[in-house]
Amino acid sequence: MKKLIGDERRTKLINWLKASSQPLTGTELANKANVSRQVIVQDISLLKAKDEPILATSNGYIYLEKTNTNNNFQQVFACNHTREQTKEELYTIVDHGVTVKDVIIEHPIYGDLKAAVMVSSRAEVDQFLNKVKSTNAPYLLELTNGVHLHTVEADTKEKIDAAHNALKELDIIIE
Repeated sequence: MKKLIGDERRTKLINWLKASSQPLTGTELANKANVSRQVIVQDISLLKAKDEPILATSNGYIYLEKTNTNNNFQQVFACNHTREQTKEELYTIVDHGVTVKDVIIEHPIYGDLKAAVMVSSRAEVDQFLNKVKSTNAPYLLELTNGVHLHTVEADTKEKIDAAHNALKELDIIIE
């Protein structure tokens, strides 16, 4: 297999990400380009620096189109719960047909910290939670005593409202 070089490789990375309906891991991209995973990580950083809308998620990299042509509805949920309630929170949201795009906390030193979550199904939630567990990474909510925000998205406002109400019943929503 031919090793791809510099700009040619980065152009291919963008094309592979655009063509994929699922996140692609650094290892998958490295195998396609016949380079190390570290080279891919550096390439992704260079592409992001050039304003390419690439998002790193727990399941791999995705390419976000610069314009939202899908006419989906978005809302931000303010939440408060323990680490142990994370699975219940995420399941509740995705069970209503809503995608959890990110988590945001307000850090006392760094201000707003935002991380991609990008889960739309219980299987994706399980993958996300397993990754957190296997890496022994803390949840961002642990830095703020459980308080955090989620940007959520769905094809109807009713789905978002239903997820919001379900979280409210679980005493997870802050109002």
